[in-house]
Amino acid sequence: MPRILIADDHPLFRLALTQAVRELVPGAQVAEAESLDEARQDLGTHPDTDLVLLDLHMPGSHGLMGLAALRGEFPTVAVVMISAHDDPAVIRRAMAYGAAGFIPKRAGLELMREGIGAVLGCEEWLPPSLREQVQAKPAPATDRELAGRLAGLTPQQFRVLRRVAEGRLNKQIAFELGVRERTVKAHMTAIFEKLDVRNRTQAGVMLRAMELIDPDQRES
Repeated sequence: MPRILIADDHPLFRLALTQAVRELVPGAQVAEAESLDEARQDLGTHPDTDLVLLDLHMPGSHGLMGLAALRGEFPTVAVVMISAHDDPAVIRRAMAYGAAGFIPKRAGLELMREGIGAVLGCEEWLPPSLREQVQAKPAPATDRELAGRLAGLTPQQFRVLRRVAEGRLNKQIAFELGVRERTVKAHMTAIFEKLDVRNRTQAGVMLRAMELIDPDQRES
C-alpha cells in the first residue's frame, strides 16, 4: 500500500486530511510533519514514500524553494501542493518547480480522491475548475530557466543550497551534513556553476525570487 506524508503546520487540517486520506486510500500508511525540516527527516527515514501533500507556506519551506528542495533531494517522491489559496499564477510556478499537482484545501472527498489517485498513478493533476486557467499560459521564463538549472543539482547539492538559503556558513553546513568543510566548498563551486552565479549574494537573490507571500499574512 502507498505511504503518504502530510506536511502542514495546522494541526486541525492535518488531522482532517489524515482522516480523509485514510478513507480515500484504505490501508495507506499516513505520516505527518509540521515543518519542512520534519518532512525532510521523515523522507530521509522513509525514502519509499509515494506522495507528499505539501503546504508551501509552512515553516521552513521558503515558498517554492522548499518544494524544489524536496523534489531535488527525493526525486522519486511525488509532491502535491495543498493550499487554501488557488492563485493560478502560484500553481503555475509550483508546477514549473516540480509539483505533480494542486489540491485545494476546500476540496470535497471525491475531488481529493480523483487528485490523489491520479498522482499515485504517476499523472499530473489539477482540479477541473482551475485547469484551464493554469494551463492557459506557461510559467514565467525566469521560473522555467531557474527550474532547469536546479534540476542539474545533485541531492547533496540541494541540501547544501537549502542551508545557504537559510544563511548558514560553510563550517556550519559541514557540521550539519557530517562532511568536511572542503567538501562543502567543492559543492558550492559546483552549485555556483550550475546556477550561473558567482557568489552567495547572487545565489541569495536568485533564491529569494522563489519566496511566496502567504496571503493570510498580507497587510489589509
